[in-house]
Amino acid sequence: MPLTLNLHLPVMNSAVTLNPNPLVHFLDKPSHDFCKNDLIRFIGANNIRMINFRYAGADGRLKTLNFIIKDMHHLDGILSAGERVDGSSLFPHYVEPGSSDLYVIPRYRTAFVNPFSEIPSLDILCSYYDKDGQPFANSPEYILRKAHETLKKKTGLAFEVMGELEYYVISEQYPIFEAADQRGYHESSPFCKWEKLRTEAMQAITGCGGYIKYGHSEVGNFTESGLSYEQNEIEFTPVAVEEAAEQLLVAKWILRSLAYKHGVTVTFAPKITTGKAGSGMHIHTRLMKEGNSVMLENGQLSDTAKRAIAGYLDLSQSLTAFGNMIPTSYFRLVPHQEAPTNICWGDRNRSVLVRVPLGWGSKHDMLADANPMEKETPGGFGSRQTVEFRCPDGSADVYLLIAGLTVAARHGLEMADALDFAEKTYVDVNIFEEKYKHRVNQLQQLPVSCWQSAHSLEQQRAIYEAEGIFPPMIINGLIRHLKSFKDEHLRESIKDNEKEIMKLVNTYLHCG
Repeated sequence: MPLTLNLHLPVMNSAVTLNPNPLVHFLDKPSHDFCKNDLIRFIGANNIRMINFRYAGADGRLKTLNFIIKDMHHLDGILSAGERVDGSSLFPHYVEPGSSDLYVIPRYRTAFVNPFSEIPSLDILCSYYDKDGQPFANSPEYILRKAHETLKKKTGLAFEVMGELEYYVISEQYPIFEAADQRGYHESSPFCKWEKLRTEAMQAITGCGGYIKYGHSEVGNFTESGLSYEQNEIEFTPVAVEEAAEQLLVAKWILRSLAYKHGVTVTFAPKITTGKAGSGMHIHTRLMKEGNSVMLENGQLSDTAKRAIAGYLDLSQSLTAFGNMIPTSYFRLVPHQEAPTNICWGDRNRSVLVRVPLGWGSKHDMLADANPMEKETPGGFGSRQTVEFRCPDGSADVYLLIAGLTVAARHGLEMADALDFAEKTYVDVNIFEEKYKHRVNQLQQLPVSCWQSAHSLEQQRAIYEAEGIFPPMIINGLIRHLKSFKDEHLRESIKDNEKEIMKLVNTYLHCG
C-alpha cells in the first residue's frame, strides 16, 4: 500500500503526539501518570477482555497470570489487590517452601496492550510483596529499586542506563543474496534476511512502552548444516534504571514471540558456535543531576564519569555473577572476538571492558556542515554521552545486573583513589595485539568460568550487601548456583572439542 502524505499537519503541541503506546494516546498523558481509573477507562472503551500480570522469575523470563474480566467489581479487585503466587517455584534459590506465598501487585505505568493475544488483552508488570505487605526483600526488581534510591540519597545523582540486545535468528538456509561470513554489520535486505522480524519487534516494543534508539543487523552471520544464523541488535535509549530493566525483559519476550510466529528460533545465548561472533548485552550508563547529564565537563569526560568507571572496573570481576551466568558466557569472553577479557577502559576502543563511545562533545556543527541551508544547532548534544560496560550477555538477570552496576557507580564515586585507579587502567591501544602484550600484563583479567565468578562475588559481597541492598540470601543463592556448574576448568578442557562445545551451547540456547 503506498504511503499517503498529509501535507497539512497540525502543530504538535502534546508530549504524547508521536508516542506509539495506544494507552498514552487514548489517555493523553505519559505512562508515569497512569492511575487505576485510567486503566479502567481504557479497558471499557477498547473492549479489553483479559488482564495479564507479568513478572520476572529467577530464570530472568517474564511469567504470566491470566484474568478474564467478569465485571467491573472483578476488574477493580484485580487492579487493586493483585493476586497470590508461589514464590518458591518462581525463586527456588531465594524463597523457603514453608513460607512461599507472595503477592504480585500491578505497576500501572507499565500497562500495555498485548500485541499477540487473540483476546483483546492488557498486560501489566508487577512487583512482589511479602505476607506483611512489604516489598519482597529478595525480589531482583526491589533490589534494583533500593540500589537506585541509595545512590540518589548518598550522591544526589540519578542513574540512567540502556541495553544493547544482540540476538541470532536461526532459520533454514535461503541461498539467494547471502551476506559474507562475519560481515553482516548494518547490512540491508535482501542480504539481511530478518530485517522484517527486527522492525516488527521494534514496533511492538515501542507500542508496549519501550524507548528504542535503533535496530540493525550485526557482524555475526554464517551458514551451517543447511541453517542460516543471522545476528541482529536492538539498542535502547537511556532511561531510569527500573524502566531500563523492564524494557529489556519485555523486548526479549516480544522477540521470542515473533520468532515463534515466523517459525524460526531467536537466541540471546552468548556463544552459539566456535570461531564466530558471540552475542553480548552491553549496558550503557550515565549519571544525571536534576535532569541534566554530568558525564561531560567542557567537552571532555568529567571526573564524575571517571569515578563511576573506576567503580565498574573495581567490581567488574564480581559483576559477572549477575551478567554472565552460564558456562558458555566465558566462551564468548576471549580475545579477538570484540569481547573484553582485561579490566581496563578507553575511548572508542572495543578491546576494553568499559568503552567511552563518541558523545557529541565536539564544538563543530556537523549538521550545518552537511546541510548548508540549516542554521547552527543550538546547545549541542553532549547530554548523549554514555559509558558502556561490555561484558554482560543474554544470560544476565537484568535487574540484578543493573542493580550491581548502580552499586558499582556509587562505589566509584566514594572510592578515595578512584581517579588514580581510572588513570592506571586507561588504555588507548588494541590490547589484543602482540606488541601491546606488556600492557596486558599490567592489567587484571575477568573470570574465565562461573566458578571463578562466584569466587569473586564471595570476595566482594560486602560492597553489595552494604546499606541492605543485596540480601545475603541472594548472594548465597547466586554463589551456590554458579558453583553448581562445576566449570572451573571447563573452557580449557574442551576448547578443541567442537562436539562438546556444541552440546554445551544447545543446553543454554534459550538462556535468560
